[in-house]
Amino acid sequence: MQKKIRKAVFPVAGLGTRFLPATKANPKEMLPIVDKPLIQYAAEEAVAAGITQLIFVTNLSKRAIEDHFDSNYELEAKLVESGKHELLSMLRNMLPPNVSCVYIRQHVPLGLGHAVLCAKDVVGDEPFAVLLADDLIDGGNKSVLAQMIDVYNKVDSSVLAVKKIDANETEKYGIVGLVKPELVINEFTKITTIIEKPKPKDAPSHYASIGRYILTPRVFDFLGNTSKGAIGEIQLTDGIDKLLTEQSVYGYAFSGDHFDCGSKLGYLEATIAYGRKHPEVGARFEKYLTAFCKQYAI
Repeated sequence: MQKKIRKAVFPVAGLGTRFLPATKANPKEMLPIVDKPLIQYAAEEAVAAGITQLIFVTNLSKRAIEDHFDSNYELEAKLVESGKHELLSMLRNMLPPNVSCVYIRQHVPLGLGHAVLCAKDVVGDEPFAVLLADDLIDGGNKSVLAQMIDVYNKVDSSVLAVKKIDANETEKYGIVGLVKPELVINEFTKITTIIEKPKPKDAPSHYASIGRYILTPRVFDFLGNTSKGAIGEIQLTDGIDKLLTEQSVYGYAFSGDHFDCGSKLGYLEATIAYGRKHPEVGARFEKYLTAFCKQYAI
């Protein structure tokens, strides 16, 4: 019988050096897009897809993430005293009561593959999701992870979210080779290989793996036997490439707007996109942007 996807791993132990000094004392995953931190958007996406256990792989400087999803009785008491019941309800219902959080320390910075491997004992013998919080994806009416679970239910195999990129951007991503060389949105096909940040001339396609994965537990065995690469890290892409020798892995061209919030430009783009549709300030922000563009003849 096919096992359901119930658990999601969030590798959040990175140092966020591209956003220093903002991330010196504040985790990059806690950077806000309007009024919610990146990690909350990722958690909400997982919950909307039916995930009931959130597994955060952290380090000693990431207590703010744990605190964010915990209760804050002093703050709640102040909101009650001030009659701010709407804000109180928002805080108390940040995660549904059937969703639990687990926090695991990655004691040494050995890369994304190692961070995922740290979750092995909690995940157990189940297929699971991996979400990278700094890949913010607006899937519209259906979260990207929910779209991917639909694909998983059809193929009963690992699924990676993929996106077509410019040829000169291959050195930023894990690049996949695909059985079908061109995909339309909501289409999927088997992956033949995956290479971490290849030069454009070495890239197997122009499709990149984008921060959302559904993986079978067999990948843990390969990650546990993967040597550290040139930069001293265990790459998730290497583990997936080895998984391909035994199991099918599919690439899915997701429906949604992707923002690379690990980069300053992507972060600014996300802030504008989400600010424009924010229920409280969206209309005024749109008016400001229109006037700004007119003023500077943009």
